[in-house]
Amino acid sequence: MDVKQIEKLIKAALPDAEVRVEDPMNDRTHFEALVISPSFQGKNRVQQHQMVYRALGGAFEGPLHALSLKTMTPEQAGL
Repeated sequence: MDVKQIEKLIKAALPDAEVRVEDPMNDRTHFEALVISPSFQGKNRVQQHQMVYRALGGAFEGPLHALSLKTMTPEQAGL
């Protein structure tokens, strides 16, 4: 799995989201993601993360090992 694949999965489920994914270890198994979406409005952090993990489906059963996730609304991001 690579950065573009993760971004594509998240954007498919949250088309209004701004998604930034990085592979800081360059190992294609440990990633960091920032997801900013109006869809997160009124949801707590756990609910926001659940939305993103649902978007990734079974990726954790395969090549994706770890994801450091930060989620926020556009207002929280200052957008």
